[in-house]
Amino acid sequence: MAEIIVREAIAQGLREALERDERVFMMGEDIGAYDGAYAVTRGFLKEFGPERIRDTPISEAGFVGAAVGAALVGMRPIVEIMTINFSLLAMDQIVNHAAKLRYMSDGQLTVPVTIRTVTGGGAQLAATHSQSFEGWYASVPGLKVVAPSTPYDALGLLRTALKDDNPILFAEHALLYGVRGEVPDEHYEVPFGKAAVRREGADVTIIGYSRMSHVAEQAADKLAERGRQAEVIDLRTLRPLDIDTVVESVKKTNRAVVVEETWRTGGFAGEIASAVQEEAFYHLDGPVARVGGLDVPAPYSGPLEAATIPNADRVVDEIARSFGI
Repeated sequence: MAEIIVREAIAQGLREALERDERVFMMGEDIGAYDGAYAVTRGFLKEFGPERIRDTPISEAGFVGAAVGAALVGMRPIVEIMTINFSLLAMDQIVNHAAKLRYMSDGQLTVPVTIRTVTGGGAQLAATHSQSFEGWYASVPGLKVVAPSTPYDALGLLRTALKDDNPILFAEHALLYGVRGEVPDEHYEVPFGKAAVRREGADVTIIGYSRMSHVAEQAADKLAERGRQAEVIDLRTLRPLDIDTVVESVKKTNRAVVVEETWRTGGFAGEIASAVQEEAFYHLDGPVARVGGLDVPAPYSGPLEAATIPNADRVVDEIARSFGI
């Protein structure tokens, strides 16, 4: 198996789609001549030309709306929104149009558009550029929301997304592009709605997604030093959500903690915790714990920003406080 980084995995998936289907084209700010704000589309303009790699004006509402229209007439656009923070400018197009047109037309219309965007903090980009809104979008029927954490999942989930006839929000964490991992040479796909058990254990279940799945594994390492074995679940997709894998784990460990980067108040972790308590209440030795970001705008200062984002020590401390282990 080849060992590549997340950035290379996503680029491979995009290139495959462009080569496979002439209906696929890409739109976004700086994806062509500039090679992409995160270098994912480096060389794409030269390889595929300006008809298929389209640099857009700085107008998210405009180019997302254009992509929805193109999808309605048979194209399969891939949109890159430079950060998920900027998706707020296109929320009407995403939530009120892309997500609803298939339902409102009784299936006569489909909207096969994949919206790639960068989520998360930790890069000192200050309050308006360091947010995680994928949980918001996961509350919208009609959208599918994907949050990969490894090169294997980034490529496998992207392949699935680019064949789906529904609108997909594909959230790529800014600090995971350089994460390295093995990817098979043979073709594979990762299905939506199937969480991954990253680590098996019997004492507590730690649930995360995107960058927080890595934090969950770091917390599990620290717990192992104390003689406790944590089971780590990486959700991979928020909609559809694989609650069954989480519940089966909780039935074994009897304890659960959900780790999420965004603000604790109103976070998607609350939805997960509620579902676990509904489905596995009699297997729990205590309430489902949550570790989320602090309820403040992201500071520009590196040390201050780091203090707002969950880390392994905070997860371990919450497990000790909630469960005494």
